[in-house]
Amino acid sequence: MATLQDPYKGFRFLVQIDQINQAGFMECSALGSHLEVIEYREGGDPKRVRKFAGKASSPDVTLKLGMTDNMELYTWHINNVNGVMDRRHGSIVQLDDTGSEKLRWNLYNMWPSRWDGAAYNAKGNELSIISVTLSYEYSEMA
Repeated sequence: MATLQDPYKGFRFLVQIDQINQAGFMECSALGSHLEVIEYREGGDPKRVRKFAGKASSPDVTLKLGMTDNMELYTWHINNVNGVMDRRHGSIVQLDDTGSEKLRWNLYNMWPSRWDGAAYNAKGNELSIISVTLSYEYSEMA
């Protein structure tokens, strides 16, 4: 008989990016892959539509973190803005309650396509949060 296993907690994760030493990511958007659906109608029967797999794509990943004086992500983004394409590999790692690695998604040929600075409000008491969107070519679960 199979034993029930508790699901992993969404707040127990790591983000690893080649040559980036940034800690404390507070949020990571969902990973995934999508296949374009191509519909093909056979003959004159409007009810007879076949579906084929088309182009595969991966949605961008958005990371959020508290702002510090660490400029590595911003510098990486600005270098790409200035035409120096710097693609890197990285991973999103799911941890269990003990901090051990359980699942890993490897992302290939990433580059920061968007960097959003913190919003400020003198009446609030929230942390300054930045957002970085990473575009990548493909991913695989390891």
